[in-house]
Amino acid sequence: MQIGQFVFGLAGLLALVAFMPPLAGRLRLPYSVLLALIGFALGIVLHLHAGAPKFMADFFDTLQAFDISSETFLYVFLPILLFETSLSMNLRRLLDDIGPILMMAIVAVVVCTVAVGYALDAASSYGLVVCLMLGAIVATTDPVAVVGVFREVGAPKRLSTLVEGEALFNDAASIALYSVLLAVLTGGGELSGGKVLNSFLFSFLGGALAGFLMGRLSSSLFVLLRGWPSAEVTLTIALAYLAFFVSEHYLGVSGVVATVISGLVVGSTGRTRMSPATFELMSSSWAQMGFLANSLIFLFAAMLIPRMMAEMTWTQVGLIGLLFVVTLMARAVMVFGVLPMLGRTRFGTRVSRPYRKVILWGGLRGAVSLALALAVTEQHAVPHDVRQFIGVATTGFVLLTLFVNGMTLRPLIHRLGLDQLTPLERHLRDQAVSLALEDLRDKTEELARQEKIKPQVTQHLCTVFEASQASVASGQIQSLTEAQKIKIGMAILSAREVELFYDLLKSQIVDWKTAESLLSRAERMNDTVRQGGLTGFESAIAADLRFSYGFRWALRLHYLLGVQGWLARELAKRFSNLIAKRSVAERLIRFAREELPPLLGQQATETIVQAHQLRLMQLEDAMHSLNLQYPVFAQWLQESYLARSAASQERTRYRDMLSHSLITGEMYSDLVKQINQRWQYLDKRPALDIAMSAAELIGRVPMFDGLPEESKQRLAKRLRPRLALPDQKIHLRFGGMRAMYFVASGAVETTLPDGSTVELGTGEIFGEVNLVEHTDYAGVVRSLGYSRLLMLTERDFDGLQAKDPLLREKIETVVRQRQRAYQVWKEFESGQRQHEPLPPLFGLAHTLSQAESFVGPLQPGGEIPIVTEAS
Repeated sequence: MQIGQFVFGLAGLLALVAFMPPLAGRLRLPYSVLLALIGFALGIVLHLHAGAPKFMADFFDTLQAFDISSETFLYVFLPILLFETSLSMNLRRLLDDIGPILMMAIVAVVVCTVAVGYALDAASSYGLVVCLMLGAIVATTDPVAVVGVFREVGAPKRLSTLVEGEALFNDAASIALYSVLLAVLTGGGELSGGKVLNSFLFSFLGGALAGFLMGRLSSSLFVLLRGWPSAEVTLTIALAYLAFFVSEHYLGVSGVVATVISGLVVGSTGRTRMSPATFELMSSSWAQMGFLANSLIFLFAAMLIPRMMAEMTWTQVGLIGLLFVVTLMARAVMVFGVLPMLGRTRFGTRVSRPYRKVILWGGLRGAVSLALALAVTEQHAVPHDVRQFIGVATTGFVLLTLFVNGMTLRPLIHRLGLDQLTPLERHLRDQAVSLALEDLRDKTEELARQEKIKPQVTQHLCTVFEASQASVASGQIQSLTEAQKIKIGMAILSAREVELFYDLLKSQIVDWKTAESLLSRAERMNDTVRQGGLTGFESAIAADLRFSYGFRWALRLHYLLGVQGWLARELAKRFSNLIAKRSVAERLIRFAREELPPLLGQQATETIVQAHQLRLMQLEDAMHSLNLQYPVFAQWLQESYLARSAASQERTRYRDMLSHSLITGEMYSDLVKQINQRWQYLDKRPALDIAMSAAELIGRVPMFDGLPEESKQRLAKRLRPRLALPDQKIHLRFGGMRAMYFVASGAVETTLPDGSTVELGTGEIFGEVNLVEHTDYAGVVRSLGYSRLLMLTERDFDGLQAKDPLLREKIETVVRQRQRAYQVWKEFESGQRQHEPLPPLFGLAHTLSQAESFVGPLQPGGEIPIVTEAS
């Protein structure tokens, strides 16, 4: 075919595709179903276009000359479709439902393959291997068909995630089964369950790893391409094809899974790694490419249907009907049998019965199944009757799912009420409409007065507003309970929080690393608040203020090996996050006070504001602890935040001046360059210094005063500097050995056996009694801030005592004082001194004022007993 003819035919198809979406809307047909109809009609016309005008005849001849092979579907269209769908999916929502998704994507494929194989083998003479291979081909729900139909019918987000996620991942299981069975059929292997399982696991897990690595590599390259939007979008196109092809041909793993995972990675990290404008450009570009690929693959696949069904017999028609019934029954077993059981375990989430009905009926097949069947027909080593049966059965089955399931999916979703707002959402919608119309009416009247428009015109428009207000139940919000209003308001603010963090990124007030962390935690909080309302918010803010897993591992490494660099970076990251969260929390409170009272009432608004004020106080407390310990870094953070805000406002001001033609485009570009140069120093963040040398900290402990310099040097080699976090619990043993501590800076609080507490400050020690007495004690100690401690293990303590009599004497003096004080307290407790008056403020905390408490090494998140004498 000449290149001109190819372009002519492709352009003609694109022109036809352009009119399909509005036509599908008018006919109330799912878009993919209409494409299948048009493609099927084109496939028939290609053989019956004699006598057509030359223009049309040339067009049909060109289409007939297209070489549409299985590789065309798999290597040209499938990567685009998979990447576009995964790019638009919410990774957080996908992970929340990963249990049922993988179960339907893997186990359901195996069940369908086995059920179809044995059922058709009993009803036909094609053999078990052939029937099993047909089962593997039709087991995959096609992402093109599923995504197209679900987007058309407006399915709920979670339902779309479940079915689209299944469609994205089950191709890997289906293709793995198909490849093994095809090798057996062509004489290249033996049917073995173990071989199939090993092949699938290697293909699936290897593809996931390859896709993740390639996705992360591409995401890191976005930073280098920042400022070149076209280059960044081009990189994502290259990634889609490279992930598929490299995985399939060079790594021998699933290209489908690799493409899906790489798309998920780019979709989750792209909004922070790319500039906001580039991310929006990428999303729109991929939506356009997905639309074209979706349309063309359905047209090309449907055009093959007449050719593949030309030799169909009535016996095969009956087998197609049996295939449809068996496949539906196998899917019903998974959806109504296995899926509910999975929901009762910690590996799955509960899926409601209406959702399960739609999942059952929404298992549409499409171009992927047709491509696999077409690949079989291209295998000349397979007998002709087998090739013909596979092609006919697959084609007929795909048509049944499209025209039976696809045509009835919209009515089913409507009948189950899944396309309708909940009562709470309807109440909120009606109240919002009422408030908006009232505000618009006032603004319209004001505009009419300014423009001196006739009162009759204004009166007519006001009548329209009044009629619209009367059509909504504006008073229904009053029928909601206070708890329902609070839950709605909390959900509004949690969604608003995500938007505010994204605004900080767009304004370049925070860098992409900080934004990535903030958005991830905000989305997790949003999910929790939507489910639990005020209670969910309280648990969410507690989780939000906890130290991250990365921080805990850094802290653990610090305690085990003394590594401080990673911990310093994690502290700096937490510092940056806290200042951004505090800013957003203040904005949320202002937003709630201004926007929520007309919508939810004053009482519900006040409850919501109080909850967010409590969160703001907790954020400020966390910030205060860091400010005290690291004032220089805190000052730089505040300066950076303020300067970035000023730079953002300056950019916005120049953009407004450009839009009003006050400056030219060249002037605007030069001004932006000046802004970047002016604030360039903000990109060089100073290191948060937590470096602690034993020699330096020894000088802060008064107990070491008077020790010879040689003793201090020997002591410095044995003491281990450690950082304790605010409210961190500590226990006494470290690596199986007892330990004592010197407080170099900061403070710890000890809760004693009688419930009283004692604070130990800079220069004080704890844990020495258990080293001297070689005993274990019980109690609780927490760090009151970021405390710097010097830890001395039992083994090193014994060695130092032998070499430094002066140090041993100092420690033994403190031990004797504390033992005596503790003995006095026990005598009063046991009644031995009842005849004596009780000392003022008497208690264990008072008697141990010179010997407060004893702790051991810090374990992140662990319980930490303190040291008191055993009873």
